[in-house]
Amino acid sequence: MSLEIEAKLKVDSHEPVRNRLAALGAAYVGRVLESNHIFDTADGQLLAGDRGLRVRTCQVEDGPAIQATFTYKGPREDMALKSRQQLETVVEDGETVVRILTALGFREMVHFQKRRETWRLGECAVELDTLPYLGCYVEIEGPHERDVRDVQEQLALGHVAHEPESYIALLAEHCRRNNLPTVPIWLEDA
Repeated sequence: MSLEIEAKLKVDSHEPVRNRLAALGAAYVGRVLESNHIFDTADGQLLAGDRGLRVRTCQVEDGPAIQATFTYKGPREDMALKSRQQLETVVEDGETVVRILTALGFREMVHFQKRRETWRLGECAVELDTLPYLGCYVEIEGPHERDVRDVQEQLALGHVAHEPESYIALLAEHCRRNNLPTVPIWLEDA
């Protein structure tokens, strides 16, 4: 079983974090524009069970490659940091997977874009995310809670509270509060 362990941190700007990553000798991996399609059953069983299905396509911004993944996320585990089972596979054609899920009766609940810049520091991936309406976040994902917390401290973000909610929940709440539609949400529109 693959376990996702991450800290999600709201920040005003990525620039101080980017500068700190460079000073620490972190490896820059790349930057992508993600398109995320989130699916549920018609009666909302996945969301009600704190589970999710996602099809993600990534357009590499410094190259022509398009990558796609199909992901299942299980319910959150009772840990201090956000932890949950994650099963993910690379797929050849993300749009075909979207059509297959729709044909099987799944409903696309949210479709949103996110810009993601990825760095590696030690055993952790550090993602600098920009989302429509929500702004800037830093996600630190690693194999163990201690690794994630260590990187958070190294980035001078130890004082920043963890955001327990998913981007999907945060976007949905923002849209609900502001009478905005939730499908699709594009970076250019925010």
